[in-house]
Amino acid sequence: MGDSILVVGGAGYIGSHMTKMLARSGYQVTVLDNLSTGFADAVRFGTLVEGDFGDPAVLDRLFRVNSFTAVMHFAALSQVGESVQKPGLYYRNNVANTLKLLDAMLAHGVRRLIFSSTAAIYGEPETAKLSEHHSQRPINPYGRSKRMVEEILQDYDFAYGLRYISLRYFNAAGADPEGELGERHEPESHLIPLVLQAASGRRASISVYGNDYPTPDGTCVRDYIHVWDLCSAHLLALEHLLANGRSDAFNLGNGAGVSVQTVIDTARRVTGKTIPCVLQDRRAGDPAVLVADSTKARELFGWTPRADDLDTIISHAWAWEQKKGISW
Repeated sequence: MGDSILVVGGAGYIGSHMTKMLARSGYQVTVLDNLSTGFADAVRFGTLVEGDFGDPAVLDRLFRVNSFTAVMHFAALSQVGESVQKPGLYYRNNVANTLKLLDAMLAHGVRRLIFSSTAAIYGEPETAKLSEHHSQRPINPYGRSKRMVEEILQDYDFAYGLRYISLRYFNAAGADPEGELGERHEPESHLIPLVLQAASGRRASISVYGNDYPTPDGTCVRDYIHVWDLCSAHLLALEHLLANGRSDAFNLGNGAGVSVQTVIDTARRVTGKTIPCVLQDRRAGDPAVLVADSTKARELFGWTPRADDLDTIISHAWAWEQKKGISW
């Protein structure tokens, strides 16, 4: 049997895909999730323990009865708007609860962590592509909470030898190519599933927030990465730590931006649906362009996104949107 991995937040969108990839790669997987935003039926490739990662008693029991080699942490709250309205909730969950997780790991001799971070730690982009050296000036509590955890991880590495890889996501998208898993947020806030909900008739239209940005078609440009490629980077990061690699942080994106209008046009072509659009005013804080420089992950890990074309991402997401028998 392979190494035993604890996936915290493994019933959510990215976490559930990760558990499938880990299981397929020969790892033993245990998922800890309170199911506040995740789904029990998404945990098909590991053992689900229902509980809160901020509960020291739950963590102590879990670590006492298992011999985990490493932990993957996907359990953050991640809605930017909600973080502005409820900053305390975000700092308690994303920072305070993560401290409890780290302390439980140390108490039980587990010193390898893969941390789900975000491009939101950078704030307003100062360059066309954001590298890991870009200044960190997050503009909302969500981004600040993630930056705080990254700083804590640096301190825990220095003081306690807790090795970590922090992976800074840009825009995760798509679904399991085999159709077993997909994106299920309530409420949904990500562009591609919203567009496809409009295509399937579950939503009347898709809103476009501004068409006068300094981009080729006037709509915002973003970097979309297939969730399966995102998970493959996590697997490479895990292997790096298991081989006694040093702690580090990496951007995960395709390095090629596409506009909101391009996403809609591609979805129309892939689905064959009209997809009504409604033009809205710009949203405060939306940068015109946000694209990753992922050179570091490609060079150190040999990571190469394989589903990096938008048609593939939308095709897999559309298959999931149409899938029958899903409890939405």
